[in-house]
Amino acid sequence: MTSIRRIAVMTSGGDAPGMNPAVRAVVRTASAQGVEVYGIRQAYSGLLSGDFERMTNRDVSGIIQRGGTILQTARNQEFRTAQGQKRGLRRLNEHGIEGLVVIGGDGSLRGGLTLHQLGFPVIGVPGSIDNDIWGTDMSIGVDTSLNTILDAVDKLRDTASSHERCFLLEVMGRNCGYLATMGGILGGAEFILVPEFPTTLEQIGKALEDAYMKGKSHAMGVIAEGATPKIHEVAEYLESHDIGFEVRVTVLGHVVRGGKPSAFDRLLATRLGVRAVELLLAGESGKMVGLHGPDIGTVSLEDATTKQRAVGEEYVQMAEFLAK
Repeated sequence: MTSIRRIAVMTSGGDAPGMNPAVRAVVRTASAQGVEVYGIRQAYSGLLSGDFERMTNRDVSGIIQRGGTILQTARNQEFRTAQGQKRGLRRLNEHGIEGLVVIGGDGSLRGGLTLHQLGFPVIGVPGSIDNDIWGTDMSIGVDTSLNTILDAVDKLRDTASSHERCFLLEVMGRNCGYLATMGGILGGAEFILVPEFPTTLEQIGKALEDAYMKGKSHAMGVIAEGATPKIHEVAEYLESHDIGFEVRVTVLGHVVRGGKPSAFDRLLATRLGVRAVELLLAGESGKMVGLHGPDIGTVSLEDATTKQRAVGEEYVQMAEFLAK
């Protein structure tokens, strides 16, 4: 173990259900080792402005079931500059911080990598509902968001079957279509659209027309926000072609970010938070903790932020034959 006596924790980038349990785990694990913990509010913006607050076990009591993040989050352009990074390092030193846990997505982890490269101890924790972070089987927030999507799919299916309609449901997923793929497979969708595998409008129209001709009472398409074609293009095409179904569009948007973290996300966030502190106190830096099968392992922050996680083709093929 090192002689570290004061660390900090931040949540950065898009919020994800489970960030609060991760913060709680960091605070309580460090406190159990006699290490002080400071929360940095508003992520890198708070780092640059010096918005640090001492956190004790009492401060994280009752937050394990809360969505969002009590530390809040923000995006910051200044920290992307060399001057901003040096200023951030100075703020950490001014507060006597000796190690940092960064909870967030790829951009947040890149910021942590920068501090590590400047010689400051940093451990990353993956928090992204898109599940687009390389080096972990699952990121914090994914399971909760997927369950929110499935709830919406199930409810839309009720009204779709009542009116013989096709519902197009857009979910988050800018570069990675994990949520759309799993939501489509588990929700029994007739088609999915993801950024990794572009599809033509003609293929979509043919799939829905076939579903109608087979006697299906409704149809469902789950579309990632970063997919090609876009949901409004799909809707316009289907409405201008006689596919048999009326077409309706639903965009979930930020709804999938909110809500109480699921049991899986609470446990995952807790395990990752505990391991992050253990690594810092053991003198480690420049690593991201992640779920590797049933175990918590590590990868380098450099690998986690330079490699791209994407939906595998086998899942897309699975969705296609299950929809027949």
